[in-house]
Amino acid sequence: MLSARALAADIRSGRLTPLDVAERCAAAIAAREAEVGAFAALDLDGLRREAAAPGLGQTALAGLPVGIKDVLDTVDFPTRRGSPIFADHRPASDATVVRMVRRAGGLVPGKTETTELAFLEPARTRNPRDLTHTPGGSSAGSAAAVAAGMLPLALGTQTGGSVIRPASFCGVAGFKPSFKLIPTTGIKAFSWSLDTIGLFAAGVEDLAFAMGAITGRDFALAEEPGTPRIAVVDTVEGASASDAAHAALAEAARALAAAGLPVAAFTLPEAVQAANAAHALVQDFEAFLALADEWDRHRDQLSDLLRHHLGGAAAITPERYDEARRTARRARHALADSFAGFDAILTFSAPGIAPEGLATTGLSSFNRMWTLLGSPCVNVPGLTGEKGLPIGVQIVGRFGRDRAALETARLLERALS
Repeated sequence: MLSARALAADIRSGRLTPLDVAERCAAAIAAREAEVGAFAALDLDGLRREAAAPGLGQTALAGLPVGIKDVLDTVDFPTRRGSPIFADHRPASDATVVRMVRRAGGLVPGKTETTELAFLEPARTRNPRDLTHTPGGSSAGSAAAVAAGMLPLALGTQTGGSVIRPASFCGVAGFKPSFKLIPTTGIKAFSWSLDTIGLFAAGVEDLAFAMGAITGRDFALAEEPGTPRIAVVDTVEGASASDAAHAALAEAARALAAAGLPVAAFTLPEAVQAANAAHALVQDFEAFLALADEWDRHRDQLSDLLRHHLGGAAAITPERYDEARRTARRARHALADSFAGFDAILTFSAPGIAPEGLATTGLSSFNRMWTLLGSPCVNVPGLTGEKGLPIGVQIVGRFGRDRAALETARLLERALS
């Protein structure tokens, strides 16, 4: 994989140019794209032209290519959103985060594949680690492009588990920031209370580098971040984790303890665990409204899976939705109180390795609750399960303490290596 942080350092030192990196990405895309299918739209000639611009190497992103998930609006590329409804859609403006990437000196070589309207109908993308397995969803193309060494960075979105899960399945670092840290204007919404823009990269330091460059915030990771207290949590869904997932979580906890960090099992308060069931009510009520035009005017162009799901969502009353939101609010307060006893949570990223076949994108069992709570989440790669396929573990931080979550994730990454 391509390390964004290392490539940027090489560009700034003069060892590489942005065009050198663009050519390296183009070569990897030529070698693997036909079998992986990570891109919904691609313009490598345009990438080369932009990479040759003078002064680009001194920008925050140093002219690195960044993949854009195809639910984010782009002027230079169609935004098809994984749906025939938007086959000819050409936005008049870029999504805010796309502008942020470009302002920081990032280049956009193309759009990465997404599931239909960022829901569950699989994209055509295959997992670069084993082409017979799913890459996960809905940010399938972004995770796969980074895993295959085609790009150093890619944007994704998470409403349930669409950053952390594919990062785990494809063996890359994935980051879902605190809710609203990255603006979602210019995204095709699925659930406005949940949709969160995140990042994929080769490693945790690459995530921190990219977050700092794109947002302008201080994401420089401290070399001596102290000794954070780690709570090991298997959540209310713990019984659905595979033996390999349990083994990975146990190995991660042992590695942290061996590195001298305080690690202890913790059971989440009942008020926090109640958020797990509330997620579906919030997501589905909002999805039925967010996709009202598609439902009312283009229902025949929706997949059977999404059409059936939205049909069920139509039955959710405003009263049930409001109660679910109150449950979420209580859970956020209870989780904040729990953080008085520790600094970060270690838990599952996914129920196991990427499922075999392309008929499903896998389950978001260990992501939905954290998305609803708005917490920063990091998939830390480095462990494997059956068939040698990747299986990640997840660091969850306190809301708004994104840099601290990344620092803890880097400690874990180093301990595992």
